[in-house]
Amino acid sequence: MTKDFEPLIIGFTCNWCSYRAADMAGTARLKYPPNVRLIRLMCSGRIDPSFILKALAGGADGVLITGCHPGECHYLEQNYKALRRVKLLKRTLAPFGINPDRVKLVWASAAEGVKLAREIGVFVEEIRELGPLNWPARSTPEINPVVEEVEEVAG
Repeated sequence: MTKDFEPLIIGFTCNWCSYRAADMAGTARLKYPPNVRLIRLMCSGRIDPSFILKALAGGADGVLITGCHPGECHYLEQNYKALRRVKLLKRTLAPFGINPDRVKLVWASAAEGVKLAREIGVFVEEIRELGPLNWPARSTPEINPVVEEVEEVAG
């Protein structure tokens, strides 16, 4: 892919772990690509597959879901629910003409700001290699209304 392509990634983060890891990365002044727009959910188990499809249809080139490590969820086992939902969604993306690698699930505790920053960088490069999402069902390349709508629903 050309060096000019800068992917837009929507990140859904768990309030208790991965959102705090992102905060820790920022506080520690760790460098990671600014290509990701984070949306805080109370739990990764709150992720609805329609949020992911809406983000992709609304202009995102990839979606990153982050949550607590399995067995360490603030809401007991909801991250297992997120894992099942993401696996099922990834199996259904190909018929829509979307590479399932455009959706990634990462576990990161609040103390793993370095890991989260590294994973964001890796995912941005993976999406850059895939190129822009030229999905015919896409609406507009303007992601801000999509982010606002998903935040309102997830709030």
